[in-house]
Parts: sequence; structure tokens; C-alpha cells
Amino acid sequence: MSKDAKPIEGDAPPKKSKKLLIIVIAAVVLLAGAGGAALFLLSKNGDHGDEDEEVATEKVKPAKKKKGEKAAPPVYVPFESFTVNLVPEQGEQFLQLVVSVEVEDVAAGDTIKLYMPKLRNRVMLLLSDKKASDLITKDGKEKLAQEIRDQMNEVIDPSTKGKKAEAPVKEVLFTSFIIQ
Repeated sequence: MSKDAKPIEGDAPPKKSKKLLIIVIAAVVLLAGAGGAALFLLSKNGDHGDEDEEVATEKVKPAKKKKGEKAAPPVYVPFESFTVNLVPEQGEQFLQLVVSVEVEDVAAGDTIKLYMPKLRNRVMLLLSDKKASDLITKDGKEKLAQEIRDQMNEVIDPSTKGKKAEAPVKEVLFTSFIIQ
């Protein structure tokens, strides 16, 4: 064909190589993978993971309060959920409860973990002796929290019975409270 010759309408345009397209797609996929891996590694180093967080928490020592100083941050110990049958009033009812307890320091939190089976047993016995009508109100929930706190303190340190200021468990917090 000469320079002046026009292509015939029936002729197909010249085919471009599919190899170039495959190479471009492969390069984009590799760059995206490398960027994702870099993001993952950078974010992992910034988070310090759960294990590092526990180690960092253990290094915090309770500071004695002085006038004008702020108190140390609170330490919370979560419990697994409790599910118990309540004393029957209107047919079968049950309570599903999740609590976290506030303790004075990390050492008290470690003590809670050591006594966990005994603490769970005491709380289960306490809960299974309750009626739904006693727990529905705000006052009922607050009274239950105090009773749980007293039971836990009695197990951990019996010498603090009735002395809230010296007790290892400062407060019981409900994170889930379901009666059915």
C-alpha cells in the first residue's frame, strides 16, 4: 500500500499486542500489593498489638496521691458473661449479665484473675437468688452492683469487709444487662 492509499473499509485496524496490556495489569497489581503490605506493616508497628499493651499496663505502678496531683488512671478487669435462671415469678426468666470491675491498681487486677473461678461462682450464686422484679429498676441494679462488689472483696481480701475505701474492687460496672 502506498502512502496515499486509504485503507479499505473491510480491513481490520492493526492489532495491538495483548502482552503490553498484561504487563501493565501485572505492574498495577504488584504495586497495589506492595502498598498494602507497607500499610499493614506500618499500622502494625503503630498499634503495638494486644500483648504489648498488657506489658505496658503492667509497667504502670500505682502512684500515691499527693495534694494537687491527678490520680492514676483506673484499671478495669472484664468478666465473661453470666447467664443464670432467676427465681420464677411469671414463668421461667433468665438474666444475662456482663460486668467489668474497677480495681485500685494492676496488681489488684492480677489478683482478680487468680481468683476468677471463685469469684464467678460467688456471683453466679448471688444472681440465681434474684427475682426479675428486683433487678428491673435502677435502684435494683445499683444494689446488685454493690452486692457483687462486696462478694468479690470478701473473696479477695476478707479483712476489708465493709471498708469500701480499702477494698481492692472499687466499683462493679454493667456492660450488658438482659432479662428475659
